Amino acid sequence: MDMEISRLNKKVQEDSLFLQDLRKEMSKVIVGQDDLINGLFVGLLSNGHVLVEGVPGLAKTLIIKTLTQTVSASFQRIQFTPDLLPADIIGTLVFNPKDAVFSVKKGPIFANIILADEINRAPAKVQSALLEAMQERQVTISDSTFKLDEIFMVLATQNPIEQEGTYPLPEAQIDRFMLKVNITYPSRQEEKRILELMSCQKIPAAQRIVSPKQILSARETADMVYVDEKIKNYVLDIVLSTRNPQNYKMQNIKPWILYGASPRATIFLTQAAKSFAFIHGRGYVTPEDVKAVGFDVLRHRIILTYEAEAENIATETIIKTIFETIEVP
Repeated sequence: MDMEISRLNKKVQEDSLFLQDLRKEMSKVIVGQDDLINGLFVGLLSNGHVLVEGVPGLAKTLIIKTLTQTVSASFQRIQFTPDLLPADIIGTLVFNPKDAVFSVKKGPIFANIILADEINRAPAKVQSALLEAMQERQVTISDSTFKLDEIFMVLATQNPIEQEGTYPLPEAQIDRFMLKVNITYPSRQEEKRILELMSCQKIPAAQRIVSPKQILSARETADMVYVDEKIKNYVLDIVLSTRNPQNYKMQNIKPWILYGASPRATIFLTQAAKSFAFIHGRGYVTPEDVKAVGFDVLRHRIILTYEAEAENIATETIIKTIFETIEVP
């Protein structure tokens, strides 16, 4: 087993080298925000979708666009607004009067990487247009179903729900995002660097350096990352404790949880931890990898009670309690 992990370590280190180049290229445009960049890399390697939340002006859209500039794949940006229709996203049937037939006009969803910008500024019926594509990797228009490309990733940005003109994402929609990454203001040093980079007419741009073939190859290797039985049980304990905290000596947080994390959280937490280990050049998952991605995987899957909301309890508080209580293998 040790020899197998040693060989896997070597393969992971070789196959993950392109991520260093990718990070370096993105740093020409982006200052700081390492957590978000790691989250985007995890999504890319795990074939998962990423939701990014933060107040306007924190470069959420810029970071995602910079990532797409470095990857040789098709890209579409969809600006979500209150008057957007589902057909504006997935496409519709168009009548051709010359031939007297209807033909399918595909929407912007038919791309490798989708930027769903300010996704919570459109109502639920528009957001639901993404459900089939995100889960089943296919789109149905009328009576025809179209498979999406092997590389298909939705990167969505949203403003905090307290802001005017926002709609809450339905639970079925938000659960399809592997990660929800919250970003905050940069430090003083980072903001000074941003000032130096962006306060001129010529804004820097990233170059294409990664091919879809490299991404698919990296996904295969990341999927091989070893997860020990103790780590699997650790993940199960974490997720199950969000549903029945009293079974794990956390009666104090039970009144705050209306619904715990779904089985999708168990899958995503394991996949994300494997990808995080891959990013750091390791062929095996450690408890620290699980903790590193745990907040982003779980924060949008724990539904709070009215009591928790009244007391201003955040899901991060619950997750922190869980990580402090569950025994680390």
